[in-house]
Parts: sequence; C-alpha cells; structure tokens
Amino acid sequence: MPKMKTKRAAAKRFAVTGTGKVKRSKAFKSHILAKKTTKRKRNLRKATMADATNMKALKKVMPYA
Repeated sequence: MPKMKTKRAAAKRFAVTGTGKVKRSKAFKSHILAKKTTKRKRNLRKATMADATNMKALKKVMPYA
C-alpha cells in the first residue's frame, strides 16, 4: 500500500495545534477593503479555529497532521 499524500493546498492554509485543533486564517481580507471598516479588517487579521463539522474533511486532506 503506498503512502497517502497530503493535499499541499490544505497544508498551506491550515495548521494543526498541539491539542489537535486546526487553525485557519479568515477570509474576505484580500481586496475590496475600502468599504470595510477598520475594526472589521483588524478582526480579519486574527487566526481562528476550524469548525468541528469540517474536521472529517480536513483529516482526509491532511492525513499526517
């Protein structure tokens, strides 16, 4: 049986914490920033945890994480 491959796109977007949770960055921060408030843009900078409902899919794309 060959080794399972990690999806490189997922590996670049997600990081696994020491407790096994998945850290991700927030969306909507790349363009059309003039209409967004400073407070909203500042909060989009912070990383957050991936939801538990997505964990099954994340384990599939990152089997060794």
